[in-house]
Amino acid sequence: MTQFPSTPSFSLEGKNALIAGASSGIGMACAVALAEHGAEVTLAARRADALQDIAADMTARGWAAKVLQLDVGDVAATAEAVAENGPFDILVNSAGTARHGKALETAPEDFDAVMDVNVRGAYFLTQAVAKGLIAAGRPGSLINISSQMGHVGGRERAVYCASKFAVEGFTKAMALEFGPAKIRVNTVCPTFILTDLTQSTFDDPEKRAWVLDKIKLGRPGEVEDIMGAVVYLASDAASLVTGTALMVDGGWTAD
Repeated sequence: MTQFPSTPSFSLEGKNALIAGASSGIGMACAVALAEHGAEVTLAARRADALQDIAADMTARGWAAKVLQLDVGDVAATAEAVAENGPFDILVNSAGTARHGKALETAPEDFDAVMDVNVRGAYFLTQAVAKGLIAAGRPGSLINISSQMGHVGGRERAVYCASKFAVEGFTKAMALEFGPAKIRVNTVCPTFILTDLTQSTFDDPEKRAWVLDKIKLGRPGEVEDIMGAVVYLASDAASLVTGTALMVDGGWTAD
């Protein structure tokens, strides 16, 4: 009898997942994907009231969901909240911000606002979840939603690119450090995803043409395109994947 290998499980049963930035768009989609695969999800955002309806609707479907007020820009409060509500086996950090504009016109306050959330907030949120896992002696999967712009440049996106390149850097360094504790750290790097935040780009004919020309598959991304990538990285199917960036960019960075 041929001994066939067993396909690793994508089940997340028994796992606790923290999703930051879960009130809309990619974050909410990731929460749904993880819950569908059995994880108990904690929906986190600055305004907890904005998450209550989402959590109620998820619970009505039989999924395990609860709400946590979390502002990743407040490092001390974030560390306290994670310590009190964790440990979390899975982190998906989709909290982020952008202030696009020409590099010559970048104001210090715009630079600081983006870095405070996209880099400082992401760094210390990842650190806080890792601390909880290490203290509990548990493995885990920590996922930061980065961007294709963490690997290439973009029009009027110098500050945003700088922030996402930084996320890619600390992801690799943390993966090296946390590896012995069996904690994996990765990024998912989407192209332009159709959300309320990107609608203005697609409403501009010139920018829309630029985006579609760069995406080799000829269409913008949708939140559903990110869901499978996050489930994969969160699950045992990716048990040997750490310190890497999963590109979901339609081929944008291929050239």
